[in-house]
Amino acid sequence: MNLKEFLKKYKHAVTWLYFAIYLPWFVYLEKHVVKSYHVIHMDIDDKIPFNEVFIIPYMLWFAYVAVTFLYFFFYDMRSYRKMCLFLFSGMTIFLIISTVYPNGHLLRPTTFEHNNIFTKMVSALYKADTPTNLFPSIHVYNSIGTHLAIVKSDKLKEKKGLCFASFILMTLIIMSTVMLKQHSVFDVITAFIMAGVAYTLVYRNELILSDSKENEYQRTLS
Repeated sequence: MNLKEFLKKYKHAVTWLYFAIYLPWFVYLEKHVVKSYHVIHMDIDDKIPFNEVFIIPYMLWFAYVAVTFLYFFFYDMRSYRKMCLFLFSGMTIFLIISTVYPNGHLLRPTTFEHNNIFTKMVSALYKADTPTNLFPSIHVYNSIGTHLAIVKSDKLKEKKGLCFASFILMTLIIMSTVMLKQHSVFDVITAFIMAGVAYTLVYRNELILSDSKENEYQRTLS
């Protein structure tokens, strides 16, 4: 299948153009919000211990979101559109907040108690990702959105084992954001609030294509 045939069959690939907006904007913020920013902190942040093992679920986030996104892209048009609407709306709000209210934290440890493969991975993460542009946490928000896409999908919601595994992974990813000192609890709370609003709009009020149009387009994929 060449590119033209691919685009004809998968017209909804146009949604990928969103990343042409998101990625340059995010990279710009990462490069420019490095010194002058509002410090995000809650007292509970100081009580949460650092645990380098949580780098595993933290990094699994990338596969968790990407694999689910691509599965729905190819096999479940309705769930794909809902997932895009949920994720992209939150990611855009995150960019706007980071632009008008530059923010960061001072939670990262300067030294590690242990010297192992996990701390080496955390160190590499710290070098690649600045402790800025934090809330709402996109790691948390997109994990919630991915889990909701799975449990709300007509194709997947009856697969109880998969839904349970998704819930466990989502929970571990959310925990990892604070256990690795990547985020403040404030970032997690605001991500949950934003996810609650997005859930109401996307899954409760059905801001999506009408079933008739959607079913007609779905038939073109088969």
